[in-house]
Amino acid sequence: VQLQASGGGLVQTGGSLRLSCAASGSIFSINYMGWYRQAPGKQRELVASITRSGSTNYADFVKGRFTISLENAKNTVYLQMNSLKPEDTAVYYCSAGLMGPRDWGKGTQVTVSS
Repeated sequence: VQLQASGGGLVQTGGSLRLSCAASGSIFSINYMGWYRQAPGKQRELVASITRSGSTNYADFVKGRFTISLENAKNTVYLQMNSLKPEDTAVYYCSAGLMGPRDWGKGTQVTVSS
């Protein structure tokens, strides 16, 4: 599976960004898609995930601010990020797999200025 992420950028505190990740290749093997992030000097961490049935999971630090959605027809997962904070600054990675993260896309940088 190939994953192409887009939508990162520079935004001020309180602003919004929408990340997109399109999957191609062996998409029949995908039931799970997720967004992870890695800040400098920190480990990669889960931000949000979704299954094809629509079941979602969010990290506590984004609940109420971020929304993950999946457009099955386009095999594309979105991450709507609102009320962004400087601590959200990181490289965001898209992942896909059957039951969890297996394939990874190249990251997209999100920078939130204070």
